[in-house]
Amino acid sequence: MSIEQSEGPVTIVEQGAAQGVSFGLTDEQKALRELARTFAEKEIRPKAAEYDEHSTHPADVVAKAHEVGLMNLHVPESLGGPGLSSFDGMLVGEELNWGCSGIGTSIGANALGAGPVLVAGTEEQQARWLAPLLEEPILCSFGLSEPDAGSDVSAIQTTAVRHGDEYVINGSKMFITNAGHAEWLVVFASTDRSKAHRGLSAFVVPTDLDGVVVERHLDKMGQRSTDTSAIAFGDVRVPASNRLGAEGEGFKIAMKTLDLTRPGTAAGAVGVAQAAYEYAVSYARERVQFGQPIALNQGVSFLVADMATEIDASRLLVWQASWLIDQGQRATLQSSFAKRFAADTAMKVTTDAVQIYGGYGYMKEYPVEKLMRDAKLFQIYEGTSQIQRLVIAKEIFLPRD
Repeated sequence: MSIEQSEGPVTIVEQGAAQGVSFGLTDEQKALRELARTFAEKEIRPKAAEYDEHSTHPADVVAKAHEVGLMNLHVPESLGGPGLSSFDGMLVGEELNWGCSGIGTSIGANALGAGPVLVAGTEEQQARWLAPLLEEPILCSFGLSEPDAGSDVSAIQTTAVRHGDEYVINGSKMFITNAGHAEWLVVFASTDRSKAHRGLSAFVVPTDLDGVVVERHLDKMGQRSTDTSAIAFGDVRVPASNRLGAEGEGFKIAMKTLDLTRPGTAAGAVGVAQAAYEYAVSYARERVQFGQPIALNQGVSFLVADMATEIDASRLLVWQASWLIDQGQRATLQSSFAKRFAADTAMKVTTDAVQIYGGYGYMKEYPVEKLMRDAKLFQIYEGTSQIQRLVIAKEIFLPRD
């Protein structure tokens, strides 16, 4: 291994490798990140507190994000999309969530909703379901979790029974992002209950079909400006052409989708942590106690030092996972590394930011209170931090080629 020093960042090159590793961003990536940061600062942050208080779906901000090209980033160029890399998507996701993770999730959740179509859809299915996302700010959702089946996907009770050229779907889904405003969602349902998770199949289900009912909007602790809803299916008739992949491939499709999207969720956690860190540093410089800024007190400065270290480590894990995805390599382990560490870091950093603010940090008048509430969800959705540890351990002890 050699280290090559140029005018740019240090580059580590493996002997005999065709490609080195650089931590520098291209001019295009810098511009993309700046676009997302400016949008977050001007369009998201001014509305974050109000929309959080009233749990308002940010339809206006979503429409503006669509207009400037900050949605549906991974829809391929062949369909008219930007076809951006996973890495590029991480840059955008961090900045939008730096603005507000509730609004940022509302904007970015199409990546999860559309993920199974990208992973397993035919050319016809991709053209049918993904191309319209580019024309107007249509939302789509990912329907996996159920009231009694969260981490345990094998416990899914929703069924899809084939009748001729149709499937009849019955069941319910819980904690579905943007479901109350989505035009369609990918529903994971059992087509063979005897096979547990191996009997799951995936279907694109338009929400205007008879029998699809959004039962209720869920009132959350944090990320309140993201709609999270419970949705039910009563004898919903779906054409067989809406099935993604073959029968029984639903679990594989879901897991592959999550491998691709978990780095994006981790990037969102980094954005929240970065925002809390910036507020904490600013406050520590300005707040005077015992005749000096509290930043000069070791108890505070060490908290900030740990924040900076762990945020950078989280970001690098996100970048590594997304880089592997862009190289076409399997990234299950690294995606779980990133998601677990970034989520736990966001929770720690925001909690410490509240501590640095003291009593003011506990007040809704100050921004870190909201960030702490928002951070908690990153440890729960798209696989809890405990589930990520299970995935990591499995990858260590039962590695796949």
